[in-house]
Amino acid sequence: KYYLELIKKGMFDQFFEEMRSGMLPFIDGQKYGRSVMECSSFIVSSAFEDPNFFGRGVLARLSGSAAEFLSIWKLMFIGDTLFQLNEGGKLEMQLVPSLPAWLFRENEFAQSRADKKYVIRFKLFTSINVAYFTATPKDLFGVKPLRYTIGLRDGSIMSVDTISSTLAANIRKVVLIDYIHAYF
Repeated sequence: KYYLELIKKGMFDQFFEEMRSGMLPFIDGQKYGRSVMECSSFIVSSAFEDPNFFGRGVLARLSGSAAEFLSIWKLMFIGDTLFQLNEGGKLEMQLVPSLPAWLFRENEFAQSRADKKYVIRFKLFTSINVAYFTATPKDLFGVKPLRYTIGLRDGSIMSVDTISSTLAANIRKVVLIDYIHAYF
């Protein structure tokens, strides 16, 4: 709850400082006492009917902390409200990430000096590849992209400043969209 409230309140510097020292993906396995990949909610006891599971770590499907982490991830990569209705009642989509510069990596696919040099990637709705590009590593705390390039599954590409009605609806449908590149 502490981490979630920090990012919800816009305390980004403190959130990312705390995250680097206290969230499991950033903790040294030696300090943690075991591999950070072994983050279990509980250990199967010898009272369980199948002896093959005795002593194994099990992760709960959706615990409160897992739900909080998903909320944190959403605020970091997507923003508070992905889809909204504009003044005319039309659907719009806006990505507004809150990401520190240290999470961006050099863009290994840059073809020229004009290409944006730093990138961070994620999947939206488990199938749309999203990449955020910047020319220099910089914090993106509540910053809207300057423009988008959206690749459709039929091979066509669209460059837009805002993601409005039809395009936003197609992104919600997922099946028509291959990727979204956002440039900051």
